[in-house]
Amino acid sequence: MGETLHMNENKDASWKAVWEKNGGILIAAACLVLIGLAWSLERNGQGAWSIVFFVLAYAVGGYRKAWEGLETLIKEKDLDVDLLMVVAAAGAASIGYWLDGAVLIFIFCLSGALEDYSMEKTNQDIAAILKYRPEEAVRLQDGVEVRIKASELQKEDLVLVRPGERIPCDGTIVEGSSAVDQATITGESIPVDKTLNDTVFAGTMNGQGALRVRVTQAAEDTLLSRIIHMVQEAKNELPPSQLFVERFEGIYAKSVVVLALLLMVLPPYLLNWSWEATIYRAMIFLVVASPCALVSSIMPAILSGISNAARKGVLFKGGVHLEQIGNVNTVVFDKTGTLTEGRPKVTDIRPAQGLTEVELLRLAASLENLSMHPIARAVVDKAAEQGIALEPAAAMQAVTGMGVSGLVNGKSCRLGKRSLPLEATMDQELLSEVKTLEAEGKTVVFVELEGRYAGILAVQDTLRSNAAMAVKQLQAMNKRVVMLTGDATSTAEAIGRQAGIDEIYAEMLPDGKLEVIRKLTEKYGKVAMVGDGVNDAPALAASSVGIAMGAVGSDVALETANVVLMTDDIAKIPYAISLGSRTSRVIKQNITFALAVILILVVSNFAGGINLPSGVVSHEGSTLAVILSGLRLLR
Repeated sequence: MGETLHMNENKDASWKAVWEKNGGILIAAACLVLIGLAWSLERNGQGAWSIVFFVLAYAVGGYRKAWEGLETLIKEKDLDVDLLMVVAAAGAASIGYWLDGAVLIFIFCLSGALEDYSMEKTNQDIAAILKYRPEEAVRLQDGVEVRIKASELQKEDLVLVRPGERIPCDGTIVEGSSAVDQATITGESIPVDKTLNDTVFAGTMNGQGALRVRVTQAAEDTLLSRIIHMVQEAKNELPPSQLFVERFEGIYAKSVVVLALLLMVLPPYLLNWSWEATIYRAMIFLVVASPCALVSSIMPAILSGISNAARKGVLFKGGVHLEQIGNVNTVVFDKTGTLTEGRPKVTDIRPAQGLTEVELLRLAASLENLSMHPIARAVVDKAAEQGIALEPAAAMQAVTGMGVSGLVNGKSCRLGKRSLPLEATMDQELLSEVKTLEAEGKTVVFVELEGRYAGILAVQDTLRSNAAMAVKQLQAMNKRVVMLTGDATSTAEAIGRQAGIDEIYAEMLPDGKLEVIRKLTEKYGKVAMVGDGVNDAPALAASSVGIAMGAVGSDVALETANVVLMTDDIAKIPYAISLGSRTSRVIKQNITFALAVILILVVSNFAGGINLPSGVVSHEGSTLAVILSGLRLLR
């Protein structure tokens, strides 16, 4: 009995899902079948039965639109396109044009189904990320495994993630190592090796190793949850063009009704038309003057654009931002973590005479292995990258601002800034090379062994691999590219030269960045700001379009920004601007086309050049055309 009930519930759920996805198309298909039967009966002399099937076609195809139109009229005291179409179809039936009115209902129903499809397609493309949200987690309490809902996890909880399971939280690995597939969050196609102290994200897939993870964000604050929240905002926020059209629709619909009523009354007295011809022309006017195509010119295009961007890892928080980004003239980048990787790397190794690069790097990394300083980690990572085995180190001491010292294999060693005694042992050629490296924005680390110069290492926060290409693409689109940073001028200029930046502003505090954004807006027009840190938030908020780095960005930056790059791929910015421009272009084309069709049909109707079927097909055909035009942006 219980199994039967469960099976019935599953069937009901599956039918509900099918109906929600395809209800509009099914209604349009049923309406078409009923119209076909009615027309066939009419052709065979079964007039009474044909009217029965026509009425059924009207009811099936027009019920939802009539109800929506009546709700708008009753609740909001306003007329909309839905009610105009149903009234026009009923008017056609009242003077005997059953087929014409039924065709109007069918095409209107089909255009509505296509618009629903564009919304559903967008929902599928964007909200596909919802399926990655884990439902359950295994929490470790006093060594005991307890399976709970992932939504119940709190900060500092300890979670066990077995091989092949989806990670249920944002957190830090405290035990174990594994390859984690992060494609759902960062878009990386290859799993990333994760080990002790590495960060993992909710919704990513664990590979072959078991992990114990310390929760760092409550369930509602995970990166995945924030993405889902942004998606919901994007679907509900209307762009200015749509808001304008919706306000215009209400005024326009009332005007059409008033003119249709006048057209029903005045022509017999002014133009000597018959009452049948008058009512017929009034019904045609009601159909062809309705702003269906105009209303459908914007949202299918906006939703298709947002959907397209989401598939490429670019999340727009609303249609307004998709429209805005297409009009920006200047793109401003933060440096650290945006144009650059955000972590220093060893770029140059210069050993003293008598030492090799491997020996110098082994010496430096062995001592720095005991430190967590970013430069120390860069040196250790470089040694690991080259497969260099480290030597035992002891007695390490760190002197703030100067470096570290200690014993490596029992020999005294020091890394840090150059000292006066050390400088006395260096020749002018070496000092000149140091100045050259520093002019390139690199930090130079000096290595001493037993009180003598052993070599230098140059460390720099390196440019992202695709940064120069992104800048070049933006400049090819006639966009001005600017960099803002809090770093020293020499470092900023070095990175700026590598990336090909047009303007550089260095040594900027958050309020300074904000002031520069305002000045650039006054000088060049709309400005897009790209950043990842808390200090970028004021500038992100002040810009026309704020763009945040999704994977490495701070919570404040993600909340403040209008657009989020989920893959941290700044090469997607030219694509996003191009998509915004294309969306605006498609909307303008649609609006122009819709207004032109309405004008031509209204004039043709007064000149007596069209009948109701051709008016219906032309008008509703234009609505289908602008919807299909908007759906082009899904490609």
